[in-house]
Amino acid sequence: MIDSIRSEYLRAMGISTWRLRVPAAGEPAAAAACGAAADVASLGWPELRARVAACTNCALSATRTQTVFGVGDNHARWLIVGEAPGAEEDRRGEPFVGRAGQMLNSMLRAMGLSREQVYIANVVKCRPPGNRDPKPEEARSCLPYLHRQIALIKPSIMLAVGRVAAQNLLGSDATLGKMRQQVHRFGAVNLPLVVTYHPAYLLRSPAEKRKAWDDLKFAKMVMERGRSQS
Repeated sequence: MIDSIRSEYLRAMGISTWRLRVPAAGEPAAAAACGAAADVASLGWPELRARVAACTNCALSATRTQTVFGVGDNHARWLIVGEAPGAEEDRRGEPFVGRAGQMLNSMLRAMGLSREQVYIANVVKCRPPGNRDPKPEEARSCLPYLHRQIALIKPSIMLAVGRVAAQNLLGSDATLGKMRQQVHRFGAVNLPLVVTYHPAYLLRSPAEKRKAWDDLKFAKMVMERGRSQS
């Protein structure tokens, strides 16, 4: 089994990776994103949480109940990132609660981890109305917050759960199937990023759980390989 996983890993390492797209100079979104990033780059945890809670950078601030900042170990090796809060997350102010959260907890336990040992966040900190996908400009306005969380946590690996999260993080329109089983890199720190299915999707499509388990084994191997080289 280990040899099989290692073969998949070596094969995947030979495939081209996607990088987060940086908008060209002169694009309005680029100027806004750069300004927001510079504004939060020196914030500590309390200040960053307060900034997110008061954020009005996009229209989602008008419809949220509260922001959903993130939860977990502030020095975790594993960073789990989804797309956006849902109705229950908006109500409780915590990511991945309810049935999807229970599925994520089960996924973590399968890797020998608890919810308290990882950090869980979303690309977008406010719930999109009707649980629609976040718009590109909404994701761009929130990404500086995630970048600062990464700088504070210093994780060893990011697990992007779901197509929407992965596409926004990688600046790609590729399908989830094409993004799986590869080591991508996120941001200036080149944080290893692995893509898998969203827990809510697995609840709707239990037949895909085997593929998700393959992704988790792959991510764990990437993590362990990085640890042995550090």
